[in-house]
Amino acid sequence: MAKRIITISREFGSGGRFIGEEVAKQLGIKYYDKDIIAQIAEQSGFSAEYEEKAELSPKKGLLAYAFAGRDITGKSVEDMVYEAQRKVILEIAEKESCVIIGRNADFILKDKDNVLNVFIHGDMPEKVARICKLYNVTEEEAEKMMADIDKRRMTNYRFYTDQKWGMAKNYTLSLNSSELGYDLCEKIIMDCKK
Repeated sequence: MAKRIITISREFGSGGRFIGEEVAKQLGIKYYDKDIIAQIAEQSGFSAEYEEKAELSPKKGLLAYAFAGRDITGKSVEDMVYEAQRKVILEIAEKESCVIIGRNADFILKDKDNVLNVFIHGDMPEKVARICKLYNVTEEEAEKMMADIDKRRMTNYRFYTDQKWGMAKNYTLSLNSSELGYDLCEKIIMDCKK
């Protein structure tokens, strides 16, 4: 099998992480999500706990993100984390077939020929129900979590890629997991040849 990289961006609660993990398992390839964090932390010198938050922007929005504390070179801690993250993702993509969840991997690998970029989204009622079940929270808390996390992902993506997160033109596939179900999403991704 030729080397194949699948990136999966996703709305919070859409099941994108679960779908990606299943696709990797069924294809017999590596799955990278939180495990990228340890590699990034090692290369950047930041703690793994800090790295785990690196995919999300600060809560204040794009303007606050742009003016976050910067050092003498003009780089913020977030910029340094992003650069370390970018380097690790490029190294992983060079060495093996894999599924990479989030972390702007679709943009970082946009010039590679062997990459399938997927965006998983879903309908509000299903996402809320999933979040309630997974995190043992009320519907109101689930909606708040979803709004906060997706806004922060969107801000991070916009800041580092100058693209709109979730915009169909940025991805090879955009799949609604509520309409299609996880099994069909997985099948479509695995059947897609690029």
